[in-house]
Amino acid sequence: MAKAKNTDDLFGGLPAAIKPAGKTSAKSRGEEQYTAADIEVLEGLEPVRRRPGMYIGGTDEKALHHLFSEVMDNAMDEAVAGHASWIDVTYDDEGYLAVTDNGRGIPVDPHPKFKNKSALEVIMTTLHAGGKFDSKVYETSGGLHGVGVSVVNALSEHCIVEVARGQQLYKQEYARGIPTGKMQSLGKINGRRGTMVRFKPDAQIFGKGNTEFSAARLYRMSRSKSYLFGGVEIRWNCDASHIKDKETPEKAVLHFPGGLKDFLAERLEGKTRVVDEIFSGKVEKEGGHGNVEWAIAWFGGDDGFSSSYCNTIPTPDGGTHEQGFRTALTRSLKNYAELAGNKRANPVTADDVMTSSGSLLSVFIREPEFQGQTKDRLATVEALRIVENAVRDHFDHWLTGHPAQADRLLDWIIERADERIRRRAEKEVGRKTAIRKLRLPGKLADCSATQAQGSELFIVEGDSAGGSAKQGRNRVNQAILPLRGKILNVASATKDKLAGNQQISDLIQALGAGTGTSYREEDLRYDKVIIMTDADVDGAHIASLLITFFYRQMPLLIDQGHLYLAVPPLYRLTQGGKTTYARDDQHKDELLKTVFGGRGKVEVGRFKGLGEMLASQLKETTMDPAKRTLLQVTLSDAERTSTAKIVEQLMGNKPEERFNFISERAEFVSEEGLDI
Repeated sequence: MAKAKNTDDLFGGLPAAIKPAGKTSAKSRGEEQYTAADIEVLEGLEPVRRRPGMYIGGTDEKALHHLFSEVMDNAMDEAVAGHASWIDVTYDDEGYLAVTDNGRGIPVDPHPKFKNKSALEVIMTTLHAGGKFDSKVYETSGGLHGVGVSVVNALSEHCIVEVARGQQLYKQEYARGIPTGKMQSLGKINGRRGTMVRFKPDAQIFGKGNTEFSAARLYRMSRSKSYLFGGVEIRWNCDASHIKDKETPEKAVLHFPGGLKDFLAERLEGKTRVVDEIFSGKVEKEGGHGNVEWAIAWFGGDDGFSSSYCNTIPTPDGGTHEQGFRTALTRSLKNYAELAGNKRANPVTADDVMTSSGSLLSVFIREPEFQGQTKDRLATVEALRIVENAVRDHFDHWLTGHPAQADRLLDWIIERADERIRRRAEKEVGRKTAIRKLRLPGKLADCSATQAQGSELFIVEGDSAGGSAKQGRNRVNQAILPLRGKILNVASATKDKLAGNQQISDLIQALGAGTGTSYREEDLRYDKVIIMTDADVDGAHIASLLITFFYRQMPLLIDQGHLYLAVPPLYRLTQGGKTTYARDDQHKDELLKTVFGGRGKVEVGRFKGLGEMLASQLKETTMDPAKRTLLQVTLSDAERTSTAKIVEQLMGNKPEERFNFISERAEFVSEEGLDI
């Protein structure tokens, strides 16, 4: 291979745009335009003002209120450490927000590294300056990086700090993070100690007209802090001009020794709980490191919520402490189920346990690690173990000590797991049917109408009756689904039996609307769903089982007025060329008197079942809209509670309840039946 003699030989075949530039002057490269003079060194708090999003997450309303969190967290650290018993929060008519505590007060003596500055000025004007980098001053704290209050100072138009320490009062003021003068000593003061930080957000940072705090939000944040540490009293004061709702008071004293349990009880007020008792507890360790407090309750019908905190700092994105909490509850419940011999809990996950629950969790740990300066997510691995060990031991004891409530809770959570699995299965079916034609049950004789409006599905007892119904139907809008014998009693069957029952599967598939909370009215394939069974006791029993199925699995189908009962005849009455049909014995006797006048011999034929009727007879008496009688199944709001109780008594898996029900009503039985 010949060697190239120069760079032109090497790159001669390339387009000019990608050939080496060759030798150029410094001027052509622009080097003289980029010199040491272009390197900026941002000092003090200038980096915060240039890039506020790096420190408080942005300049929106959430970031604005984060300023309050930073100042409030410092005061709470003093309270948690045992040095402050109260915190005062004041939002005044000038737009200033002040947080005052009766703690030790920020040190004011000269800083050893900056001898011409007080420690107060260093803390307020220097990033990464504070007393929380180790555990000597605070066992646990929310401030970790030494940037909190200095960031507030940097982003404030005006900030005033007063420190009462050693019976002396000191004061220093700042404008956009820069001291307007030296720290002043205001002389001797008796009976006061602690720190006050009063500040007004800077419109240059947050925008003109965007510096007003939400009084309601400040109040909620203050209230949550008081629940997190029962040893502190928070005094709330707000000028009336800032209050926009009726729930936010002008003045209030917030003190809740009951902690998170009281907080959760307040949030769940008005909700119906699965178990009455709130599961709560607290584990305290010497020095505060590893303290855990929690409260959780389960309720139905709504989405759940969870709030977690680390060293009183909200962690809206959760983290390792929440993971430990979820793991502890799930493992305890599954262990309890195993001890009770309940194998249905195997598929239960942490999401099933936490669904429709309200939970609060607070931990105190030394030197926690967060993701991001705004501390939205806890990343300390040790927190997972601390919380799991603390909560699981207590939950194990609570479950074994409250067996009735534990069983109720376990059954409810298993239902959530079954519902999740059913929804996932339906989604899988949905994916498959999106690319191929919907598969319907083999025994279904569908109608030709493509719209649900005006179409009818007859659920028929047995193949024989199904054959007659198929011949007598209107093929355009009437579909027939034969069921073999008595279907499963869903009120007493396990979820496994329900899922594995072919008849129920066929019925759900034919209707196409799903079940439970996954029921979709818009996907229902028929306007009327008509139960058509024999006019005898067995037929009535099958109808009861089907109604129970719809009541339990598709209550909205009943609420929307889609469920009906057909009224087939039990007798055929003939005299000469006159023929009529009677639905029961009472109706037969009535027709003999009114139609035939009691004169002459009337031939009375009793149908043993729908299968014995000719297709023409079934059509004429039971299926033709012009001649038939349909009974609509309805359920008013007033009847729901009593109906649920009766269904559980008569169709549930406790035979003693059925026996008691029948015994109590034996005297009301007549030839016509039982009036319940």
